[in-house]
Amino acid sequence: MPSKNGSVDPEIDATAQGADLTYGARHVAIIMDGNGRWAKRKHLPRSLGHKKGVEAVRNIVRAAGEVGIEVLTLYAFSSENWSRPAEEVTDLMGLLRQYIQSDIDEFDDNGIRLKIIGNYKALDSDIVELIDNALERTAGNKRMTLAIALNYGAQDEILRAVQSIAMAVKNGEVEPDQINISHMSGALDTAGLPPLDLLIRTSGELRLSNFLLWQAAYSELYFTETLWPDFDKQELLRALESFGSRERRFGGR
Repeated sequence: MPSKNGSVDPEIDATAQGADLTYGARHVAIIMDGNGRWAKRKHLPRSLGHKKGVEAVRNIVRAAGEVGIEVLTLYAFSSENWSRPAEEVTDLMGLLRQYIQSDIDEFDDNGIRLKIIGNYKALDSDIVELIDNALERTAGNKRMTLAIALNYGAQDEILRAVQSIAMAVKNGEVEPDQINISHMSGALDTAGLPPLDLLIRTSGELRLSNFLLWQAAYSELYFTETLWPDFDKQELLRALESFGSRERRFGGR
């Protein structure tokens, strides 16, 4: 809820105050950018920037649940990130293992359902096993969905969706002239999730970086100079407040 000076008090609890701090945003996605620059500015190893970024993930997942966001989608590891130095990729995979192992109990206790978008099956077998177990364990949770993009690229996602629809046409399940938006949306990794309302990118970069290209067609975009390790509940509330101030037209006037 905005204060008298128009800012948001980050300590306000939506449930306690009876306010909708989401401003109607059911599905929020974040491109988490800036771990390396955060570490560089502090003259720390890049690996510590990623570690601090994991702490930010933990805090934002909690904050999203507190304010009532229905779905939070986080861009954790893109299909292009494999081109980074091998040592950095190894560090990232190690942090992913630790995050799943350390937070799965909290997910379950707080009614968070885990969903993965992207080809996570291409990751190391032990990570795949951890993810599969977490997906199964949290499948019945209903308070919030946390969708994590792993080995994900939107162009690859769209290509796979087109291939699946083409196969349905080949098998006589649908005629080409019957294919519509619903067919396409249903073939994407985000099938079953509500439409994307707000897409946030941290660190001041002004691009989508191959993330949720189809889903972002009519989502509101929010860019902040804040580096991801410094992105907290107050920053999330600022983004939601900005979302709430906009008039969404969906192509209309």
